[in-house]
Amino acid sequence: MPNPRRQPDPMGPTPEELRMNDLRIKPFDFQAAVARAGLRPDGMPRTDGAGPAAGGFRAAMGEALKGVSESQLASQRLQRELSLDNPTVSLEETMMATQKSQLGFQAALQVRNRLVQAYSEIMNMQV
Repeated sequence: MPNPRRQPDPMGPTPEELRMNDLRIKPFDFQAAVARAGLRPDGMPRTDGAGPAAGGFRAAMGEALKGVSESQLASQRLQRELSLDNPTVSLEETMMATQKSQLGFQAALQVRNRLVQAYSEIMNMQV
């Protein structure tokens, strides 16, 4: 049942709207992950000088946190527009964006907790 409040946009959905509503699961590319980690396909470190991709873990974490932040900002924008009775914003779209941003934030917290736990274990090791 279409939302009576939402008016169709004559220009079509924006790229941001398409990205926010893209819930497809992307297949895991093992070879690309191995290459990014600077490993050979058998799991051993590369010795030919081709290390991990530029930036490594720091860049990957930065990009992930940037994505979480963008998702939260988009969710807040949709919530604000919905509360102002913008006819182009639907409740369903707003709830999807909110859930997506919450899921991303929870995943970021889990990564942080695991990193803190690993750091604590390393610091408590006997030398």
